[in-house]
Amino acid sequence: MEQLPLFLAYTGLAVMLALSCIGSAYGVTMGGNATVAALKKNPDMFGSSMILCALPSTQGLYGFAAFFLINSKLAEMLAAGTELGIGYALAVLAVGLSLGFVGYFSAIRQANLVANGINEMGNGNDVFSKTLILAVFPELYAILAFAAAFLVWGILP
Repeated sequence: MEQLPLFLAYTGLAVMLALSCIGSAYGVTMGGNATVAALKKNPDMFGSSMILCALPSTQGLYGFAAFFLINSKLAEMLAAGTELGIGYALAVLAVGLSLGFVGYFSAIRQANLVANGINEMGNGNDVFSKTLILAVFPELYAILAFAAAFLVWGILP
């Protein structure tokens, strides 16, 4: 089996998993930092702020789920001795780059929004539900990138 297609495909998988998880780790930390600061002013808001803090974690889950799907398909192909064509490899690379970067930036921007909402909750403003609704919008783009990965998984032999 030719090595270049495998290298390209596994590079895409690595970027997909790494960037989406880094974005999530960074994002939940931003929400956590905002929570710690806001709890000094309003110690009763921990439950609501914890829910908001967890939102950026989903981008890493999308990256892992797509990694798991595509990696399992590639493992089946390797076990069966099926050749991975350059077109399929480039598709995996493209969707890996897409989901990795979209997941990373989606998590960071969602975390910025969530941190602002948590800060305002600490100031005594009842913005939990509004923040939750607005935080869903950056999530949509990570879902679309995951859907693209799922479509690529479906075309692999």
